[in-house]
Amino acid sequence: MDISGKTALVLGGGKGIGRETGLALARAGATVIMTFFDWPEESAVMRKELAELGEEHLAIKVDLRQPEEIESLAQTIAQRYGGLDILINNIERGGMPVLHGPYLPEQWDLEMETTLKAKWWTFNHHLPLLKKRGGVVINVSLVAGIVGRSGPAGLIFNDGYAAANRAVSSFTETWARIGAPEVRVNEIMLGVFDSRHGEKTRGWGLLREEERQAIRKQILLGRSGRDEDFIKAVFFLIREADYMTGSVIRLDGGFVLGHSQVPPLPSGNQEVRDEVARGGGCDLGERSRT
Repeated sequence: MDISGKTALVLGGGKGIGRETGLALARAGATVIMTFFDWPEESAVMRKELAELGEEHLAIKVDLRQPEEIESLAQTIAQRYGGLDILINNIERGGMPVLHGPYLPEQWDLEMETTLKAKWWTFNHHLPLLKKRGGVVINVSLVAGIVGRSGPAGLIFNDGYAAANRAVSSFTETWARIGAPEVRVNEIMLGVFDSRHGEKTRGWGLLREEERQAIRKQILLGRSGRDEDFIKAVFFLIREADYMTGSVIRLDGGFVLGHSQVPPLPSGNQEVRDEVARGGGCDLGERSRT
């Protein structure tokens, strides 16, 4: 799919990954609708930057926890643009234990409503618009769904948030079936990104330095993800991955793999090595047990 001339809806456009992705799509020639709700100062910056890129773009305040507001958003897009080509389903609120402490019911509900409920209603209300154009959906999740509240990540990933992110992959597979053959649905599973659980978040500053180092140590590539890393993956899925649907790209710098170190190979038993070298090692395993 060529991005130029397409219409894209980017959720969570107020700041961070959502804002930078929406602006990147607009600069690539797409007509972009970006949602925002809280973070007023950051959202004001986004609205100004988007307006400077052209009056065809739209920044709209939507409480994505409310299905009726999502339905109204879909109606606005249908009336103003006639359809939808790209949906970046980037909405969540990941409560960091180091920031929020033990769960309150309100925190639990917020994580579930944003990470799961909002994604579900957004996809279903916009699916007819996407089918009309042969669109692309990109769900955004986090490796919390794999590692859970374990190890160093236990300070930044909550139980409910981890469970919700695991469920996003189920959505991706189901929606790929529902959308086919017109709509491709894939998922980008993030690791620790600087604007999401990383250096640019409030929770990161509450960690002790040794706790931050422990998290970094888990990342094989030695750094947090950046907005541009995500944007490159988004552009690949839109422009290049014509035969990919129902798939998950784990964009984590090796965070998940970093939980298990590879030990050096042991020297082995010299007697066994000598016999193998002489060509007699075919039944050594059996003889070693007799």
